[in-house]
Amino acid sequence: MDWKRQCAAVVPCFNEAAHIGSVIAGVQKHLPKIIVVDDGSTDATTEKAKTAGAEVLRRPTNCGKGAALSAGWRRARELGFTWALMLDGDGQHAPDDIPNFFDRAEKNWAPLIVGHRMDNSDAMPWLRRIANRWMSERLSRLTGVRLPDSQCGFRLAHLETLLRLPLRANRFEIESEMLVAFLAAKQKVAFVPTQVIYKSNTSRINPLTDTWRWLRWRLAQRNVFRACSTMRVP
Repeated sequence: MDWKRQCAAVVPCFNEAAHIGSVIAGVQKHLPKIIVVDDGSTDATTEKAKTAGAEVLRRPTNCGKGAALSAGWRRARELGFTWALMLDGDGQHAPDDIPNFFDRAEKNWAPLIVGHRMDNSDAMPWLRRIANRWMSERLSRLTGVRLPDSQCGFRLAHLETLLRLPLRANRFEIESEMLVAFLAAKQKVAFVPTQVIYKSNTSRINPLTDTWRWLRWRLAQRNVFRACSTMRVP
């Protein structure tokens, strides 16, 4: 697989002017095409991303991570790419881990590869660590598949497969919905260990609002859970 020709990086951002330049510089060591989706930032995220060499899709208002990712996927397909590498614009994903995603995709023939941070999660803020384990355990039970890190946004996906799925979540539920949709479509999912980087304890996830939204999403997915495969995830 010629990943540099077949894969584009998609980076959703909201007010990440302080970090986006270094994120782009790190990704450029592995992928030349980077699509930054500025989801209504009020700082200099767009300008910093363009200066660093990324293509920027600028959204006038904040619509959520899921909506930003969807816009980036569609743009990558328009440009002829067959894979999309997803990572956040806040510097919490290590670009040096990117080759591990490519290796796992080639070895496992999986159309979705997800980063797995939970074997080395001590650097993760305690509330995020607890919430992640709780959500991952529940999704594992509901799908019948072991999902060690269901909330990691560092992912590699086959675009044609991804864009056929009925994904509707516009915000942080997109991580869970993507996993469940791949499994319900009988598509293989694999995980790859990734580094844990947290520059501060500040998070854009609101523990109350986003947990309540996730619970509502879970209730709405009951039929989808029943369609999920019971195969083991590598």
